[in-house]
Amino acid sequence: MEVDAVIYYLLVDPVRATYEVQNLEMGIEQLTLSALRNTIGSLDLDHTLTSRDEINNQLRAALDAATQQWGVKVVRVELKNIDPPEEIKLTMEKQMTAERSRRAVVTTAEGEKASAILRAEGLKQSAIVNAEGQKQSAILQAEGQAQARLAVAQAEAQALQVIATGLGAEGNPARYLIARGYLESLTAIAANAQKTVFLPYEASAAMSAMGAIKELWSVPGAGAGGGPGGG
Repeated sequence: MEVDAVIYYLLVDPVRATYEVQNLEMGIEQLTLSALRNTIGSLDLDHTLTSRDEINNQLRAALDAATQQWGVKVVRVELKNIDPPEEIKLTMEKQMTAERSRRAVVTTAEGEKASAILRAEGLKQSAIVNAEGQKQSAILQAEGQAQARLAVAQAEAQALQVIATGLGAEGNPARYLIARGYLESLTAIAANAQKTVFLPYEASAAMSAMGAIKELWSVPGAGAGGGPGGG
């Protein structure tokens, strides 16, 4: 590959720079080429293209050590351009294209994964909220039904209390309910009976009175015409 470099140096000892080397500039150039080959040869292509600062530091240290006997101090080394061969450029372009494609696929997959996770989390939260809503609705409905039943029972108890008091049941709703059930049973029996005459328990007093009247008519000397006080 072709490399363009710039070297900054100082003449610390002009005598040595004059007598220790025949051509100072050519000597520094040759040392730079040798050090550059050694430094770049120890690196792969990717590091060579991306590690210019490291290469600069290594070159400066190597040149400074080699030019001390010439009375020269290497201050700085800068690589201006690194130009690999054309076939390597094509290979690098293909590699970069493949790497970009791989990164795009990975990024797309990670995005789809994150989207799927978010959708699942959303569905989970929605299901939890719906379940909580149904639970609260069922609880409220049950409480409402219980309160309604309690109110109806209280209203019926109060109504029965009022009715029982008005009917003279001494304010006892139970007696009123028994009496009402008794009358309803009598009505049902009377509607279904054809040949049987049913008399309620309270009619026994009337039957006793009729029996007493019959005994009075059958007493001797009770009167003409068989009636009381006759003659």
